Amino acid sequence: MTAYEPPDGPGTEGYDAVVLAGGAARRLGGADKPGVRVGGRALLDRVLAACAGARTIVVVADPRPTARPVLWAREEPPGGGPLAALDAGLRRTTAPYVVVLSADLPFLAGETVRRLLDTLRGSAVPPHGAAPDVVEGTGGTAPPTGAPGGSPPAPAPADGVLVTDSEGRDQPLVAAYRADALRRELARLRAEHGGTAGLPLRRLVGALRLTRITDPLASFDCDTWDDIAAARARIREHGHVLDEWISAVKDELGIDLDVDTRELLDLARDAAHNVARPAAPLTTFLVGYAAAKAGGGPEAVAEAAHKATALALGWADETGADASDAKPGSSDAKPGSSATGSGAPDSAPDAG
Repeated sequence: MTAYEPPDGPGTEGYDAVVLAGGAARRLGGADKPGVRVGGRALLDRVLAACAGARTIVVVADPRPTARPVLWAREEPPGGGPLAALDAGLRRTTAPYVVVLSADLPFLAGETVRRLLDTLRGSAVPPHGAAPDVVEGTGGTAPPTGAPGGSPPAPAPADGVLVTDSEGRDQPLVAAYRADALRRELARLRAEHGGTAGLPLRRLVGALRLTRITDPLASFDCDTWDDIAAARARIREHGHVLDEWISAVKDELGIDLDVDTRELLDLARDAAHNVARPAAPLTTFLVGYAAAKAGGGPEAVAEAAHKATALALGWADETGADASDAKPGSSDAKPGSSATGSGAPDSAPDAG
């Protein structure tokens, strides 16, 4: 997909996303890293899913098929480095906040993106020259205290919030920034150096007022084949495999729908136990089809699932009632029936 239409609804306004996907992947032997599949999905598609709430998603790379629609940009010259790529991507954004991501984050989730944005909107740091006090557990900062000569200066808004990895290292490509702060510093660097190609990213982030949150899983990136193998192994662990499979199927089918998977699993169990094992997949398929005919959405799925579950339980009740009818001495026994099943009357005389 190559065109982007902003989604509607709450939580979809206010930020854009820039995804850097044009690196050389030298540690992967030059492989197409954004296209490497982890858990059935390309690494790039996994990142795009995490920032699906963005008003505009810009991918800085040569165009390729993607599971979600995006805008495309390219740094000049191609291969000019992450700072030049960010510069190119930012030119196609308009929102006041920008989430900046690399394309090799297999475990990045929408929850982390929301946390970055919430922290950025609600946090502040002191002006340049004063060290911020990080608020434990929130990633926010506290205003300076005890300044001599009167009240402390009002804290300035943070320019960005970035994730730190398990070793405490900053990850500026797993971050949310104020767009005006990025544009200000990029303009300064262009004026000083005649452009941004070849400049290290730290020239930009080092000039920003930043706060941090810790998320070792979200910051896990795939630089080597060992990293990719580790990511694939984790996804196949029991606690993750079902969610990963459902996400992969939704991407493959172009479905962006959150449903109660536990309810559907319970329905499949009831159909298999109370009707027949093959009824489980067929029933869940029919529930999906009915929900689509009803207009789709989680509510339509839930309503169809409730009806099918009630039907399966009723089916079991009928089976139990039939078994009870066949028991000896039942008042509802059919005329001419017997415990032996021979059809002979119960009053037949003894042989002896």
